[in-house]
Amino acid sequence: MPGTTSAFRRAALVVLAAAALAVAAFAGVVLTRHPSNDRDWSPDQRELSTARFAGDSVWVHNVRDVRYRTTHDFDASWDDRAYDLRTIESVWFVVEPFSGHRGPAHTFVTFGFRDGRYVAVSVEIRKEKGESFSPWRGATRGYELMYVVGDERDLIGLRANFRHDSVYLYRTTATPEKARELFVSMLQRANHLAAHPEFYNTLTSTCTTNIVRHVNEIAPKKVPFSFKVLLPAYADELAYRIGLLDTTIPFDTLKAHAKINARAAAAADSAGFSRLIRS
Repeated sequence: MPGTTSAFRRAALVVLAAAALAVAAFAGVVLTRHPSNDRDWSPDQRELSTARFAGDSVWVHNVRDVRYRTTHDFDASWDDRAYDLRTIESVWFVVEPFSGHRGPAHTFVTFGFRDGRYVAVSVEIRKEKGESFSPWRGATRGYELMYVVGDERDLIGLRANFRHDSVYLYRTTATPEKARELFVSMLQRANHLAAHPEFYNTLTSTCTTNIVRHVNEIAPKKVPFSFKVLLPAYADELAYRIGLLDTTIPFDTLKAHAKINARAAAAADSAGFSRLIRS
């Protein structure tokens, strides 16, 4: 059936050509998108955090402190806070596995100071009003990237008390010197994004890949590439394996103590939230 075979080949070529044109057109649209800090942002992500350094001090502009009634009903506010870099004592690693899924999660870090204050830094998509997260959109220049610097009662409380996801809070083994370097590195990146916006990317520029990038800038032992970075619900296991968490106790014991949901619920309205979730 030479005629039938020839017709089939022609049809297949037409389909392949049409598919190639569609892919090329889609790629053209995606590649012509440019990141911007000037959009109609979600109210809780309206402001960008920036930092001004002066010797051993840093003045952080727009530290977020949202008070929630529900995940969609809240009072968003920002203030400016000064920190003495000489008094950073600790870095804590937060893992929020997404409910109903195995693997996807949000991770961020928080810094403890000698005076009992804590400040969190969370790398996130910057949503426009009405947007929600989609991995596909995240891979096709659908969201800008932002560094949220905020109060723990906001960033941790939102996830534990209002989203009702499991939240794990681990003290890392970072020294005060390395904690300071990490804090400065992340604030400098926040400054860069305020002046030069970038896109989030589901594979290459996420909450966890950016933390890894900062850690690898300062740590003598690098975080290796692992699927646990791309599926960050397992990132605490990776951090434990390479010694970034306390390895003097079994991981399962460490993880059980790190789950702070009950403590976060009890401390929800307390000014001592950060202290109480660690008790």
